[in-house]
Amino acid sequence: MHSALCISQVRLMADGGFPAARAGRFATTRWSLVLAAGAQADDRSAEALSSLCELYWYPVYAFIRRQGYGAPESADLAQEFFLRVLEKNYFHAADPSRGRFRAFLCASVRHFLSNERDRARTLKRGGSRPPISLDVETAEGRYQLEPHDDVTPERLFDRRWALILLDRALTRVRHEYAAGGKGELFDHLKGFLTGDTADLPYREVAKAMSTSEGAVKVAVHRLRRHFRDALVEQIAETVSDPKDISAEIAYLMHAVS
Repeated sequence: MHSALCISQVRLMADGGFPAARAGRFATTRWSLVLAAGAQADDRSAEALSSLCELYWYPVYAFIRRQGYGAPESADLAQEFFLRVLEKNYFHAADPSRGRFRAFLCASVRHFLSNERDRARTLKRGGSRPPISLDVETAEGRYQLEPHDDVTPERLFDRRWALILLDRALTRVRHEYAAGGKGELFDHLKGFLTGDTADLPYREVAKAMSTSEGAVKVAVHRLRRHFRDALVEQIAETVSDPKDISAEIAYLMHAVS
């Protein structure tokens, strides 16, 4: 999946500032729930961790592929890695004071691969249901579209992570507009987020929408604010402290630059 978002537009929104987290607003996110469980995982924390892994498995696959492993071996390694994360209580080693799921997952897969290189082969897991459902064919198709340059595995991991967050935020806004009976409005204005019509004069969009230029400007402003809020919500799920949200946004914006 490649993000349709125009990164320059997102950066402009970031420069305008993201909303500060209200006290208690993100008190119990998926990652903070995982960290709070510590070494004694419960059903809620296990489900939260599984959900996070389901969402962000592709950066792990891309990281492994960029290390030089072939597609089948990368799929096997990714499955084995997630098995250990989900069933061997990897998360108890995460530092709550720097509890960003992105950083934890990247460091964990790097450590995992380092250990695997010391083994003759990857142990295949048989019998039970894989912990993460990896669509290997789709994953490899996505990987083949990655830039074939000198981007490091870590940089590729962070870029893919950021683009997943941006895509999910955009998808959420699209669904919320549609649910509110504003799907057509979103279709007219989404280009101001994706960059497809970012340079199109407001008057031309107003003409297509049979409304005023001022109304279009207001609608675009609201759409961008809605998107900012959705992005903050997505990032909040991957940090343990709301104070980390702004720093994580800045880091991810750099990752896609």
